[in-house]
Amino acid sequence: MSSEPRAPSSSTPPDRKRIVFTDDGPALVDGPIDLVTADGTVLHCDRFQVALCLCRRSATYPLCDTSHRRRHRREPGSTDR
Repeated sequence: MSSEPRAPSSSTPPDRKRIVFTDDGPALVDGPIDLVTADGTVLHCDRFQVALCLCRRSATYPLCDTSHRRRHRREPGSTDR
């Protein structure tokens, strides 16, 4: 955080967005949002809620396509393979 004073803004501040982290799935973001990827591509997401992939298995990464459901995590201490 910067302690420098900011110039007063003449525009209205943007509405706050909510991000919900789920136990075994995506991060859910209240939309609509503009999502900027690492390569600078801008995705305009107009849905009321956008699911962001956290497992990196999605074919539509960074958006979730529910690929996380096809693979179950092993319980800690489990010897099953």
